[in-house]
Amino acid sequence: NTGKVLDTGLWRYTRHPNYFGDACTWWGIWLIACETGLPGWISIIGPIFLTFTLTRWSGKPLLEKGMKKTRPEYADYVARTSGFFPLPPKSR
Repeated sequence: NTGKVLDTGLWRYTRHPNYFGDACTWWGIWLIACETGLPGWISIIGPIFLTFTLTRWSGKPLLEKGMKKTRPEYADYVARTSGFFPLPPKSR
C-alpha cells in the first residue's frame, strides 16, 4: 500500500478520525468534570488546547505535510474529505 491513500471506512468521512475521536474523548471528560463546579469549568483549557494542537499545530498539519509529499492521490482526497469533523464526502 505504499503511496496509496486510505479513503474507505471512517477515512471516507474525515481525514483524521483518530484525532476527532481523541478530541471527543477529552471534551467528554471535560463535560463530566463540569459537575464538580468551578474547578471543572476552569479545566476547559485542557480540551481547547488539545483540539488546537491536533488541528492547527502538531497533529494534522504535520501529518498532512508529509502525506502531500509521498502520496500523489492525497490532493484529491483532501478536496473531497472533511479535515476533522466526520461529514459526507463531497462529490468528485
